[in-house]
Amino acid sequence: MKVLILNQAFYPDVVAVAQYSADLAVALVDRGHDVTVVASVRAYDCPSQRFASSETWRGVRIYRVGSTAFGKSAHWRRVADIASFYVFCLCRLARLPRFDVVIAMTVPPLIAVLASLYVQFRGGALVSWIMDLNPDEAIAAGALGETTFVARLLLRLLKFSLASSAETVVLDRFMFDRVAARGGSAKRISVIPPWSHDAVVRFDEAARTRFRSRYGLAGKFAVMYSGNHSPCHPLTTLLEAAKAMATESDIVFLFIGGGSEFAMVKDFALRHSLPNVICLPYQPLNELPGSLSAADLHVVLMGDKFVGTVHPCKIYNILAIGCPFLYIGPSPNHITEIVTPSSGSAYFAKHGQVEQVVSYIREAILSGQHRDPRNARIAMQFSGSTIIPQMVSVIERSHNGIICTDATQTGKQWGVRRDGRS
Repeated sequence: MKVLILNQAFYPDVVAVAQYSADLAVALVDRGHDVTVVASVRAYDCPSQRFASSETWRGVRIYRVGSTAFGKSAHWRRVADIASFYVFCLCRLARLPRFDVVIAMTVPPLIAVLASLYVQFRGGALVSWIMDLNPDEAIAAGALGETTFVARLLLRLLKFSLASSAETVVLDRFMFDRVAARGGSAKRISVIPPWSHDAVVRFDEAARTRFRSRYGLAGKFAVMYSGNHSPCHPLTTLLEAAKAMATESDIVFLFIGGGSEFAMVKDFALRHSLPNVICLPYQPLNELPGSLSAADLHVVLMGDKFVGTVHPCKIYNILAIGCPFLYIGPSPNHITEIVTPSSGSAYFAKHGQVEQVVSYIREAILSGQHRDPRNARIAMQFSGSTIIPQMVSVIERSHNGIICTDATQTGKQWGVRRDGRS
């Protein structure tokens, strides 16, 4: 089977979506399939960094296309970069042959529309793998008015891509409901969460010690937010907690990653002269065991309006490490369904509850526990060895033209039937 994966970020980029797409590509190659990827020549969070325009990696043929590099400091800059990527991507697709299956992800938003047009002209089956649901995410963020002409146009394009998809993969039952409401056929939607990178990411005491030594964390309690810094993951409550605890020299807050709000974190720390805040860039996959193991308490964030439009992918690696975590966000959502305070080491607060967050951090310090085997046991059901074969099964099924209506095959364990009923 010839498979095309279409996504802006791919190996060796370090953002999560690049890692997930790379995992899937390698798994398909291991199954004997011929895999081609079209991605961006520029690193997702550092456009000045460029990758090879073409290469073969672990049996995966990679074509990388250009785009402008205006950055994310203004909406027009992001739109220009996205539009230019679409143009270059379309030019590359025009030169490619027919594929049996085209997998369209969601970076940049609505890239599945290009994939839909491609399969309309070339043939083959389209699998839409929705990591972030747009334009719903942009509307929730306030970047786009729901009743505007642009929003209505983008919603029509979303509906077109969903109708063109032989299979649609969403990450949780909340996203299932939204996609079904936007026109996705319930019988063709599979709920498959992302996975922990358990082949690489596991608790590593030696790597923890090295990381903590490198950044002066010895003897300190490390509260860590690692991942994308975006409006979908509001950081204000966590930053205010860091401000409230600024005089406590034995507590440090680490912000690791990138995204549109990363500069805001640095600015907040500078404006309030916070000596307890450390900002670091995204860590390569092979460095994640050290960086994630270095935390005493991880933080997972979800904006109140974003349940069902984005998914807290970072929770899986955190659980695999076995570290306690603090969730700040609305309930219910996927995290509150897979972990409870009684089933693992977890603390739950809402946005704006700064005193509650500070109290939980103190409670975590008093517990003296930076690992809990219960969290690691929860992570086992989200391991790559468990989840990736489900993704491969959906892709192979789309090629065979089989529409599954049996919940026991895909999605049942995540609380959703293939016919849309919970």
